[in-house]
Amino acid sequence: MTTNEIINPNNLVYTKTKVMNDTPMHYCPGCSHGVVHKLIAEIIEEMDFQDKTIAIAPVGCAVFAYKYLDIDWQQAAHGRAPALATAIKRLLPDRLVFTYQGDGDLAAIGTAETIHAANRGENIAIIFINNGIYGMTGGQMAPTTLLGMKSSTSPGGRTVELNGNPLDITKLMAQLDGTCYVTRQSVHNVGSVRKTKKAIRQAFENSMAGKGTSVVEVVSTCNSGWKLSPAASNDWMVENMFPAYPLGDLKNL
Repeated sequence: MTTNEIINPNNLVYTKTKVMNDTPMHYCPGCSHGVVHKLIAEIIEEMDFQDKTIAIAPVGCAVFAYKYLDIDWQQAAHGRAPALATAIKRLLPDRLVFTYQGDGDLAAIGTAETIHAANRGENIAIIFINNGIYGMTGGQMAPTTLLGMKSSTSPGGRTVELNGNPLDITKLMAQLDGTCYVTRQSVHNVGSVRKTKKAIRQAFENSMAGKGTSVVEVVSTCNSGWKLSPAASNDWMVENMFPAYPLGDLKNL
């Protein structure tokens, strides 16, 4: 057996895609990032695009994604990934270009870049990991933090009077003429993982077909920031995040 083979409890063999290397991930146990990385790697291999993909990693928990996926990467300043992706895709239109961003990066400091790239209909895919907090820098309140949700900067829970309403930026992007595909998925169970893989594949295909901007939001957990176990985080997400950010397609042209 090679190092690329993993035996699961049912004695079935899963052969790891060549796009994902053997570097141990730094993510916390139970984090959604590793699952989404695996899906992206599988899709790129299935599309035979390993040498034609350029991904953008900004600031956030996934800032070191380039360590795990053997594709070309560019590092962007905090929030600026869509602007950099725009430049790369326009210069190299034959490449698959996507950003990989958290909610603090995409919906806070990067709001302008996100909205205007999507409104222009840039032929890029945006992978948006939404766990409702700034996971990398101490669990602060993010634009997506739910009402009543506690964070390191809202220890009593978010309130409209003090903090304003949560920002459903994915819903906002679905209203823009430049977006062709906007969907919200998760990876908390097997069925959801399959749906998310299908969604990311469609986003990548749209990019290469020149249809405009595709956005795949993955509603995720942050058990470290939420101060919950991985299992409890999944339950909390289903009970609290999904009602505020319901799963499914918001736009599919």
